[in-house]
Amino acid sequence: MSTRDSHRSPFIENTQPHPWRRFVALGDSFTEGIGDPDPANPGYHRGWADRVAEVLGESAPDFAYANLAVRGKLIDQIIADQIEPALALQPDLITFCAGGNDVIRPGTDPDEIALAFEDAVVRLSSTGATVVVFTGIDTSFAPVLRTFRGKVAIYNENIRAIADRYDCIVADQWALKEIQDSRFFDDDRLHLNALGHHEVARMVLRSLNVPNTLVPMQPAPYPARTWRKARTGDLVWAREHLVPWVLRRLRHQSSGDNVTAKRPAPTPIRDQTTSAGG
Repeated sequence: MSTRDSHRSPFIENTQPHPWRRFVALGDSFTEGIGDPDPANPGYHRGWADRVAEVLGESAPDFAYANLAVRGKLIDQIIADQIEPALALQPDLITFCAGGNDVIRPGTDPDEIALAFEDAVVRLSSTGATVVVFTGIDTSFAPVLRTFRGKVAIYNENIRAIADRYDCIVADQWALKEIQDSRFFDDDRLHLNALGHHEVARMVLRSLNVPNTLVPMQPAPYPARTWRKARTGDLVWAREHLVPWVLRRLRHQSSGDNVTAKRPAPTPIRDQTTSAGG
């Protein structure tokens, strides 16, 4: 069976150690872990990639992990700033999630964004490393982001086609129904919270066919709210999160301006079990 066919065969429980020793994550706020602050490390965001690295490091004492992702970055910025540094680290496992910030910008073309994505995948896959790519989430549950659902779906189909051409593993967020729930998102309604990042980590590990002990996390029940209280919450969200986001777009600013990668070099992943949702 070819490598391409094996990526699409039915799931078979794996009892063998995973083969990876150096994991490098590339991307934007999703991969940086925004929305999942580590209470044991003020200013640090944990996220799904840290959680995946912790599991991979459990069975490999020589395992090392770098995370080059920076919040707010567009795909061209990720390619310009992160591809060459990632290749220089000589990883054997790469996760690449980019284009989400581009897709939700009005007037952008998901097919054009995918062309840039493919160029990046060509460079990353040429190393022989295992490359994991991500589809975008189904935004049908989110009133503000619902309008971009069609663009995300088109972009996802491009991602799947690219993954098929270059033997990438697809981490399918669109199919991850668990996180299509506002309780898995941060107060800004854009970034996953600790619960959401935990579920993505479980999904990525399933995609890699790596045994783990992560279990589903149950969110608290929806709070009982009157219509007036719900509308007040919407107004607070618009003032604190939506308006600043729009203003940054108008000013050509980014939340990632002057932010550097949180883990620029491959190092052993420390145990962060004190973080919420871990």
